[in-house]
Amino acid sequence: MVSSKEEVEYKQVLVLRSDIKMSPGKAAVQAAHAAVAAFEETKRTRPEWVRAWLSQLQKKVALRASLDEILKLYEQAKSLGLPAVIIRDAGLTELPPNTITALGIGPAPSKLIDKVTGHLKLY
Repeated sequence: MVSSKEEVEYKQVLVLRSDIKMSPGKAAVQAAHAAVAAFEETKRTRPEWVRAWLSQLQKKVALRASLDEILKLYEQAKSLGLPAVIIRDAGLTELPPNTITALGIGPAPSKLIDKVTGHLKLY
């Protein structure tokens, strides 16, 4: 039996800087910061998206972009009503303080996120 209502798919996207040198461990931690911060933002603004995403195995995608691209993606995401957060490093290890390292978007409907990040390459 075909459902008359198509199920909406949800995902979270983590965009890491491709124009700075980060060790694999640093990149992993920055992605984790982006995931948690974006989740908290979504929980605050769109709790129904969080519930749906949690019921769908919590899909996450890691992508790469330059600083200029990340800033544009953030503005585009916000203009579409997507929960989005910019991550800045504390500067305690590899990077200068306040260096933007990542962008977290969602969880949110996949088709909506793809309007912002669908052209990016995997990290």
